[in-house]
Amino acid sequence: MSVIYITIISYLVGSIHGSKIAQYFSGVNIKKEGLKNSGASNAAIVLGAKYGILVAIIDIFKGVLVVVGTRFWVLQYADFSSVEQDVLLYSASAAVILGHNFPLYTKFKGGKGTATLIGVLLALNWPLGLIGLLLLIGTTFLTDYLLIGVFVFYFVFIAASIWYAEGIGPMAIAGFLFLMAVVLHIENFRRLLRREEMKISTFLSRKKAPL
Repeated sequence: MSVIYITIISYLVGSIHGSKIAQYFSGVNIKKEGLKNSGASNAAIVLGAKYGILVAIIDIFKGVLVVVGTRFWVLQYADFSSVEQDVLLYSASAAVILGHNFPLYTKFKGGKGTATLIGVLLALNWPLGLIGLLLLIGTTFLTDYLLIGVFVFYFVFIAASIWYAEGIGPMAIAGFLFLMAVVLHIENFRRLLRREEMKISTFLSRKKAPL
């Protein structure tokens, strides 16, 4: 029952979106503008880089909070093997990302989970999380496309599940999250092939209403 509670709580935490804070400050519901989702990249496209960073920080924190909270509970109140601990941590991580992507109160239409995944990996293994984040940023600016940087980060996340987590469970969960990300980004890949995908240099230069 405790595992079920942790999964439900993680999903509900994931359902709290940084885009709501952005809407409070800007008066703009980004789910109705731009790419029509509540992710940090759409906030940057619609409202500018500052709002994109604000939403990203909030959504990253969700991932950190869930993993740190779950790890604390496991160490303090549960008697799990190391394999079971990793499965629980990755299950909670998947739940918070699912909550972000498919929140119940918005008819399951949310973001794409990248910022929350960053928070998850930073909390699971901060050195790898930091490496992944630097690779995401570096690849994004090198290619001028956030999409490519995002999937470089996913490869780091999968590597972490293979080399630093025990058992097949974390690898299976990481693979599921990767496949979900591919599906959610299909339209982005199509725009990239048509050379219509938004470039990072374009939306970072946009000037919108100040925070």
